[in-house]
Order: sequence, then structure tokens, then C-alpha cells
Amino acid sequence: MNALRATGFPEAEVRARAREGAARLFPPAASYGHELFGAAAHPSDGRDGAYGQGPADALDRARLVPPAFMPRRLEKLIELAREPLHGDVDLTTVIGGFAAALPLYVSAFGSTEVASRDLGTAVGRQAARLGIPMVVGENIGPVNGTGRLDERAGRTLLGRIGAYGDTLEGEGGGVAVQQSTEDADAEMWNLVYSDVSAQPLLDSGRLAFELKVGQGAKPGLGGMTVVGEEAAHRLEEQYAVERILDEGSGLALRCGTPGTFTREILAHQVRLMRNNYPRAKVWVKLPPSRDVREAAATAWEAGAHAVTVDGAEGGSGWAPTAFLESVGLPLAECLRRLAPRPGDCLLVSGRMWEGTRAAKALAAGADAVGLGRAALLAVDEDGDAGLERLVRALALELRLLASAMGKYRVGELGPEDLWDPAAPERWAAAADLAERASRSLREPRGDGVAAH
Repeated sequence: MNALRATGFPEAEVRARAREGAARLFPPAASYGHELFGAAAHPSDGRDGAYGQGPADALDRARLVPPAFMPRRLEKLIELAREPLHGDVDLTTVIGGFAAALPLYVSAFGSTEVASRDLGTAVGRQAARLGIPMVVGENIGPVNGTGRLDERAGRTLLGRIGAYGDTLEGEGGGVAVQQSTEDADAEMWNLVYSDVSAQPLLDSGRLAFELKVGQGAKPGLGGMTVVGEEAAHRLEEQYAVERILDEGSGLALRCGTPGTFTREILAHQVRLMRNNYPRAKVWVKLPPSRDVREAAATAWEAGAHAVTVDGAEGGSGWAPTAFLESVGLPLAECLRRLAPRPGDCLLVSGRMWEGTRAAKALAAGADAVGLGRAALLAVDEDGDAGLERLVRALALELRLLASAMGKYRVGELGPEDLWDPAAPERWAAAADLAERASRSLREPRGDGVAAH
């Protein structure tokens, strides 16, 4: 029996994909010729349904709408000297300075109990084999140990990095090490940057440091984990430890500080990272805040290679239910507000697990999407290959959907491919904004120099 649960998430469908892979994208073969299918999965199929939780958000409601006329398909036909198929869609991309096999990365898990079991290292090994980047979450070093004195045990900071790096092959992938306020106090980035186990990643340009400004599960709060009494005594010198959980349980709530940021502080931090760690890429993790556009622009202008935004739907860690239910902008609204310029790398997460929602996020302006809960569920289902099967299924869906739009590079998906029946102007306005931004780059300025 599987020990891991994800209430409010399409757990059964993720587990089924981790077991069955791409076969799960279609109705059961035995029913072919005997049943009519359409819309959501048939009730007799025993699936969760299309999304398996609450009311659909704007991304779920939006539909991908292919055009009748497809000039890019014609270009591909001429290039191939045959009609193009979905298998001709190129999913390779660049994610925050890392080459990647597809527009996908593994989101940060941090020091939560779930990820601190062997699941975190299993995710790392499978992500490395897939050639996709992985974020190592904050607070792992202070809570689980750095791994310097215990042979890089899997649950430690260097253990997770080592599990990924030891399995990495080919040109794609990379590790982004997240840092919070407490990590900064403990100088975790300095430790990783100078440790011999991270040198292969540095030498191949596949190490990044991610500054954590906030997160989707609990915007405005720091990390939270439940710890036993022994760990509570050890951690309370560095963290706020509150014994507010079930009386007599021996469990306490470990609370990290969220950090304090202004526009000037964030810009200074990014420039400092570029200066202090010149061989590492710089990422910035933002919460789904009302000023997300200003915060992202500040990070990009200061030199960040990528900005990661969690929607309010995102997060695999412990959080108050009030935050899970009522705090933060939905991912669709974050995407509508962001409107990144060409060259700005935007990474997003929030209930990602299959190709349709991923394709919609990419069309709305993201460069890649992150798997959080889905990745943990997949490796809980199969620690050797569950994530790989889940990702192969997602990749096939992305190819099918991009091909249906008449596009053969996944980065060509755009807001013109989206329609929201509840707000038809939503993506049309985003498409107009993207086109005006692109046109401003092409048009010469008054001095005859092309705009940047």
C-alpha cells in the first residue's frame, strides 16, 4: 500500500500515469468499438476526471484553439518534404541558462518530511535521466544536514545534489539550489559553491542558485515543517519553534522567516549573486503576489537568468489551510499580469501534472513548467521509473497539442492559441501585449539603433 497521499490533487490519475505511461492518455483499448467517448473520462473508467479537484481555474477553463490556416506547418512540410506529424515537434529548450530535453523542471521540495525520505533522491535521479533541471529546496541544510560529514547521505543538501549529479548524462539538465534567510545565515550557497561534489555541475555550467522571495502555498510566510521534540530542541536556536499542534503528540511546528524585500533589496541581492558566484546561474523564486509583474521585472533587469512564479495552486509543503484556500493570485492571473519580454525566462508551477495545463501555461507566456506534487506521487508509485513514465506521457501530450496548433517548436505556443469562455478578452489582450512588445524590439528607435 502506498504511504503518500495528496488530498485535493488527482492522485489516482498521476499514479496511473506513473504505472502505465503514455498508454494512460487514451481510453482502455478493450472498450474500443464498444463505447463512445468524449469530454471528461467515462465514469466507468474509474479515473479522477479531467482535474480531480474543486472548481476549474482560468487555465483549466481556457481552451486551446487551433487555426485553420497554418503557415508554420507549411514551413515544416517544405523542410521535411512530407506532411509533418506530432513526432516532429521539438520540445528541447533552455531553462534559466540550462539546456533541457523539454520545457519542464522539478520544483523545490524543501525540508518537508515527505521529500526528506528517499523520495527526494529518487526524484533527483529520474530527473537527471530525463535531462530536466531540478530545484533543491530551501532549509534542507539547516534541517537535514549539509552532508559534508556523513558521506553525502541522500536526505542532506549535498546528498540530493549528488544523487542528481551522479546520474546526469548528456548535455541537458542542471540543479538550482534555493536559499532562504536561514540558509543565508548558514552560508549554504558558499558551501555548495566550494564543495567538490558540486564541481562537475559548475564545470559544465549546470549549477544555479535560486533566491527565495516567496512561494505559492503560503505567500508572505517562510517555510514550515512539523518536527519531533528532539529536532525541535535542536532547531529552536535558529528557527521559531511553536508547540501548537495536537497536544501530547510530541510534535512541534518549525517556522522559517520569510525574509524582507523591497525593489532595491531584491535588485541588490541579484547583482550580489552575479558578482559572488560568477560561474552559477541566478534564479529568483516569487510568490503569487499582487505586484508580481514589478517583482519579476526587477529581477530580470538586475540580471536574473530565470524568475520562478508559484501560482496559489502550487506547493508541496506544509501550510495553513487559510493560505491554501484563500491567499495569493491564481497562476492564470499571474501569467496575465507578467507579460514577459522576449529574452526573459519565466518558469511557473501550480498543479501541473499533464500536458494540457502545461501547454496552456506555455501559451500564456511561460518558458517551462514545474512538477511538484506530481513528481513526488510518481516516484512514490515507482521509485525506479514512475517520474520518467509520467514525463513521457506529458511530453507526448505536448507534442500532440503543439502539432494541433500548427507549431513544431514548443516555444512557439502563444496567447493566440488560447480562448477563455468566461473572459474572451483575457488572452486576446495578452496576445496584443506580446505582439506590441515584439514589434517594439523590431522597430528602429529615433537614433536608428534597434530597440532592446
